[in-house]
Amino acid sequence: MVKKLKLDNIDKKLLFELDKNCRTSDTQLAKKIGRSREATRYRIEQLLKKGVIEKFVTSINHAKLGLTYYKIFLQLENIPESKRKLLDFVEKHNSIPWYGVCSGVWDYIIAVSAKSALEFDSIKNELFSEFKDLIIRKEIGIMLEAKMYFKKYFKPGVYDDKTFAGEIVNNVIDELDVKILKVLANNARIKSVVLAKKIGCSVKTVIHRIKKLEEKGIIIGYRISVNINKLGLEFFKIILYYRSINKEEEKIIFEYVKNLPQSIYYIKMIAPWDAELELIVNNFQELNDIIDDLRERFHKIIRNHEVVLIHKENWLLERD
Repeated sequence: MVKKLKLDNIDKKLLFELDKNCRTSDTQLAKKIGRSREATRYRIEQLLKKGVIEKFVTSINHAKLGLTYYKIFLQLENIPESKRKLLDFVEKHNSIPWYGVCSGVWDYIIAVSAKSALEFDSIKNELFSEFKDLIIRKEIGIMLEAKMYFKKYFKPGVYDDKTFAGEIVNNVIDELDVKILKVLANNARIKSVVLAKKIGCSVKTVIHRIKKLEEKGIIIGYRISVNINKLGLEFFKIILYYRSINKEEEKIIFEYVKNLPQSIYYIKMIAPWDAELELIVNNFQELNDIIDDLRERFHKIIRNHEVVLIHKENWLLERD
């Protein structure tokens, strides 16, 4: 069992600020948390050393690169060796930017980014054929849009959300843009001067290119990947089945989720269900309280729900 680490209020504030924008300089962060630059840098180093911060990541919206997000939900036989092979397959596949290892109604959830339904069909068939003896049940969904929230469990409050997926736009980027995205994807806090040297161009060019990628909505944020197990927290997905929902009702649900301290994503889907709400909670009782409140408030909208505990997730992001 992982020993729960206790964070003081300064650490929590620092983590929240890093999640808002981890490319913020040590000097600016120091002002925000009321500490010296040296003390701020030391705290970041300690949070990394203790494994609270796993890495600094760039949120890249693949929809603005002409890609659609598909999701594959798998229920699996209890065959450990085959499960390990599936995980190896997933981690090496360049079209899989994210996966979750779960318990509950599903065992694995795999995200696939593809330029067309035909491309996705080829990837799906490869996966299903390779692991046909492992897969008991499967479902496929298309992500329409996701509301992405800052990690409010560090600093409760109501903050603007960011939209992930959404309208597909075929922005044209060149080889230099691709190099920048590949480095930033899993090293978002890298200094511009170091990034410029790494990819072989001027600092001015790097700064200009990053700004353009942000303006096009390709880069939507610079965040931290947190090991919530170190903090004694749990990650759940609530799968929601609606009776029906109109625009006004959807706005009310958006506002409700936005105000939940535990919410990290609200995802609209084309799937056998309608939406997915992802939460970071202290325990199962807290989750149950949220579900009870959801069902009470929105009993005219929510027909049914399912719960998935996500033990492990991995954003694979850009790979060579």
